[in-house]
Amino acid sequence: MSTRYPFTAVVGMADLRLALLLNAVSPAVGGILVRGEKGTAKSTAVRALADLLPGVPVVAGCRFSCDPAAPDEQCPDGPHESGPGNSRPARMVELPVGASEDRLVGALDIERALAEGVKAFEPGLLADAHRGILYVDEVNLLHDHLIDLLLDAAAMGASYVEREGVSVRHAARFLLVGTMNPEEGELRPQLLDRFGLTVEVAASREPAQRVEVVRRRLAYDDDPAAFAARWADEERALRERIVAARALLPSVRLGDTALRQIAATCAAFEVDGMRADIVMARTATALAAWAGRTEVHEEDVRQAALLALPHRRRRNPFDAPGLDEDKLDETLEEFGGADGDDEPDPEPEGPDGGPDGPEGPGGGPDGPGPGGVPPQDGGRQEPAPPAAPEADGGDAPAPVPEQPPAETERPAAAPAAQQAAVGAAEPFRTRRLDVPGLGEGADGRRSRARTAHGRTTGSRRPRGALGKLHLSATVQAAAPHQRARGRSGPGLVVRRDDLREAMREGREGNLVLFVVDASGSMAARKRMSAVKGAVLSLLLDAYQRRDKIGMITFRGTGAELALPPTSSVEAGAARLEMLPTGGRTPLAEGLLRAHEVLRVERMRDPARRPLLVVVTDGRATGASAGAARSASATGGGRATGGPLVRARRAAGLLAAEGTASVVVDCEAGPVRLGLAGELARSLQGTVVTLDELRADNVSALVRTAQGKPARPRKAVEPNRKAA
Repeated sequence: MSTRYPFTAVVGMADLRLALLLNAVSPAVGGILVRGEKGTAKSTAVRALADLLPGVPVVAGCRFSCDPAAPDEQCPDGPHESGPGNSRPARMVELPVGASEDRLVGALDIERALAEGVKAFEPGLLADAHRGILYVDEVNLLHDHLIDLLLDAAAMGASYVEREGVSVRHAARFLLVGTMNPEEGELRPQLLDRFGLTVEVAASREPAQRVEVVRRRLAYDDDPAAFAARWADEERALRERIVAARALLPSVRLGDTALRQIAATCAAFEVDGMRADIVMARTATALAAWAGRTEVHEEDVRQAALLALPHRRRRNPFDAPGLDEDKLDETLEEFGGADGDDEPDPEPEGPDGGPDGPEGPGGGPDGPGPGGVPPQDGGRQEPAPPAAPEADGGDAPAPVPEQPPAETERPAAAPAAQQAAVGAAEPFRTRRLDVPGLGEGADGRRSRARTAHGRTTGSRRPRGALGKLHLSATVQAAAPHQRARGRSGPGLVVRRDDLREAMREGREGNLVLFVVDASGSMAARKRMSAVKGAVLSLLLDAYQRRDKIGMITFRGTGAELALPPTSSVEAGAARLEMLPTGGRTPLAEGLLRAHEVLRVERMRDPARRPLLVVVTDGRATGASAGAARSASATGGGRATGGPLVRARRAAGLLAAEGTASVVVDCEAGPVRLGLAGELARSLQGTVVTLDELRADNVSALVRTAQGKPARPRKAVEPNRKAA
C-alpha cells in the first residue's frame, strides 16, 4: 500500500482536484498549471494523483515503456513483437528545477558514436515519464530552453535527441503538471498557452477547514500507513470511477450547440489561436464522462471555460489571469439555443454532485469522508483577496491600471509631508541596457555571457561530461594520430583526449536593481507619473529579458527596500504603483542601501551580475544621521560634508565594487543643474534622460553601461565624435 498522502484526504481545493481528475480521465486535455501561494498543498495533491491512475502494461525489458498491444516502431530498444507484457503502476516523475538538458531528454555517448559507430543512449526523464505523469514543481523557475524541450515533447508525443548528426527518437506521452508561486515570477504567455488547464489555489480562510487540514496532516505524519489505510476505500472508489469515465469517454457526444458555445466563448474573450477551443472541447467531453453522461451540457462548457481560459487572457506581464463570469454566462445563454438532441436537461448533472447524487465518503474527492469537511460554495474555492503589499515583497501584486489617473495641479508638499501615490504613465519600449564584459550567469536576453546555447565562438577540452561537441575541432585533434593508432581503413580512430566541446556565447539574465527617488523634488514638478512610466517600462523590459529585479526607494529621512530581489516583475509593478512621494532627498542612504543589497546578493548568487538603475534628478538634501553613520561604517570616511558629498562617497563605494550603473536623469525645466550627470561620473556609469530611454526615439543614442565615467549631456547626442 502506498504511503503517499491520499488524494481523497485533501481538504477543499475542489477546482484543483477536478482539473487533475479530468486529466486522468483524458490525458489529451493537455496537462494542468497550478498557481498559488506557498503552503497550499499543491505538490501534495499532484503527487497523490499517481496512486489513482490505472496500471500500465509494458513490454518486458523495454526502457521506454512501450505498450505491448501497439509497440513503438522507432523505439531505440526495438523492434518489439506484439504480445502480452508486464504490468506496472503508473509513474510520477519529478523534474528538478536545476536539471540539465541531458537529464531531461537523455544522454547520447558521442565518443562511442564516433569511435564505434553505435548509438549508446541513456534515457532521460522524458522516457521515464512516458505513459505516466511528469511533474515540474516551480515550473516558472525552470530554464527557458528546458521548458521549450518539455513542451515540444508534450505537444508531439515524442522526444528527439540529436548530437552532431547522430539522432535518437522515442515516444514521450505524459500528463504534464506544473506548479508555481506567482510571487516568484510568471511564465511567458506562449508557454502558459501550452498548458491545457490552469487553477488558482489559496489557503482557506474558514477556521473549520483549516483545523481539519492540520488534523489530517498531523495524523498522516504520525502514522502514514495507518492514515492511508483509513482512506483506502475512498481511494479505490475514485480509482474505479476514473476507469469507468475512461471507458465512457469515446461514447460522449459533443453536439453542435456545445461547439457553438465553445467557439463563441473563445471569440468573446479574444483568445489567440485555436488551441483554447480544442482544449475546451476536450475538457467538456471529459467532464461529461466524469459525470457518467454521454452528452455535453452547457454546465460542462462553462466549467471548461473556467479551467481553460483564464491563463490565456493575459495580454502583458502585468495582467492577472482571470475571467469575467457574468460575460461568460451571457455568451453561453446567447449561443445556447436548443438543437434537437442537444437540448440540455433542466438540472444538468455536475461532476462534483448534483442530480446524480451527492458524493459521499466513497463517491469521490469532494465527499467529506471520515471526519471530513464539506466543500464550501458548491465546491468552488475562490482565492482570498490579497492583502496590501508590504516592504518584504511577499504579497501578491495588484494589477496595474491600464490608464493612469489624470494628474491635477497642486502645490508642492512640505518637506516632510507625504503625497498620495500617482499613477504611472503609459509604458514604452526601452533601449537595452547591458552589463559590460562576458558573464556566466543564468540564460537570459540581456548581457553577453558564456552559455550552453548560442553562437559557437571556439572550442576547449571538456570539463567533466561532454556537452556540445565541436566536430571540426575534434577531427583536427584526432587526425595527426591516425597512423600511430593503426588506422587502416575508412573511419576515424577517436580517443577521449581528442574530444573538444563547443564554447558558445549567448546572453544572460541580470539582477536589475532600481533605486527610485520618491522625494518632494520629484513630485514638485509633477514628474512622478512620467518617472513611474519609465520604471514600469524598464520592469517590462526586465521581464522580457529574464532578469531578476529589486527596488529601493528613498524619500524623507531614509531608504526602503520596497522589493527584495525577485523574478516577479508583477510585484515590482505593484510596489511602484503604490509608491508615495514627498519629503527630503536622502540620496546617500538610497545608494548605501543598494550597496548592501548587492553585497548580499553576490553571496547568494555570485554568477548573476547586477545592473544598478538610479532614477533621480540628482538632488540630495537632508540625509538622515543613519545615512551618515552607514557611510562611515562602510568605508565612506567621516560623516562630513553636505548631502551631495555624502552621496558622491556612497556612489564611490558602488564604483569600487565594479557595479555597472545607469542614471536615468529626471531633471526637467529650462534651467538644469546637471546633478544626475555628476552622480553618474561618481558611479563610473552612464547617464540618460527619460526621452533618450525610449527605443523609438531615433534622435537619441543611448550608450550601454560600460563601466566608464559618464560624459556631459552632449555625449548622447547623435553624430558626436569621441574625443
